[in-house]
Amino acid sequence: MYDAIVIGAGPAGLQAALTLGRMHRPTLLLDSGEYRNGTVLHMHNVIANDGTPPAEFRATARAQLAEYSDVDVRDVGAQTVTGSEGSFVVRLADGETVETRHVVLATGVADDLPDIPGLQDLWGTKAFSCPFCDGHEHAGRSIGILGPAPRAEHLIGLLGRIVGDTTVFPVEQPFAADETRTLEGLGVRVSAEPVAAVAPEAADVRITTASTAHTVAGVFVASGSLRHRAPFADQLGLELLPSGSIEIDDFGRTSQPGVFAAGDLAHRASLPGPMASVLLASAAGQMAAVGVIQSLMAH
Repeated sequence: MYDAIVIGAGPAGLQAALTLGRMHRPTLLLDSGEYRNGTVLHMHNVIANDGTPPAEFRATARAQLAEYSDVDVRDVGAQTVTGSEGSFVVRLADGETVETRHVVLATGVADDLPDIPGLQDLWGTKAFSCPFCDGHEHAGRSIGILGPAPRAEHLIGLLGRIVGDTTVFPVEQPFAADETRTLEGLGVRVSAEPVAAVAPEAADVRITTASTAHTVAGVFVASGSLRHRAPFADQLGLELLPSGSIEIDDFGRTSQPGVFAAGDLAHRASLPGPMASVLLASAAGQMAAVGVIQSLMAH
């Protein structure tokens, strides 16, 4: 019987396991090998790790966790979580079941990208969503933004003082006339035709429409959506926020006693959505672990 099973070994899960290990709480960390930034070459906006490859970051964390005898790490995912506070059963992908008093969900989210040929192949290397993570690397360079218009406006506001020439491309349908005027008023070019495909072109990206082609240094995607990478919120009947994320309090507690959540799949109701950041995910993992320890002490 573990005190906690942490499901997911990105920044949130790794930090949760470290905090629990330092408090000598028997903990199992499950690593499915799937990560939202799995295709990313270098992570940014992480103090002391700016430019570090995510795989190197995870490897360093795993090596440090190996120093804590109370933390077991297994390279296997989880399939189901059942039970209640003090007695949860986690069924692993290899068929084994393990028991725990508390569960920390840190499985993160996956990006559902618009159905644009070539976009998935560029994701994380030449196509991005986060100006804080990848804007600086395009300083003074030309970029393309893939609509829709309202979300493209937000990206323009963040990237405008950083990047060079910017062209906004609609997805599926052309922009309405008023949307085009609004975007052009922000000092960017607007394609009259939707993006048809993207592809690498030497060190750049080639964006094609039905009749034109544009070469840019990188692409920022303003469309698409997020989904939970795992089904545990539904399995456990957890309360969700309008964003689709798991609702948590300041210590990562969910609506189900004994279940905590941290990282991109959860946020407090005071925030409009999850704050996708390695540092914030790590901080959330630490807070969830503190919440687990508070619960253990209370019982």
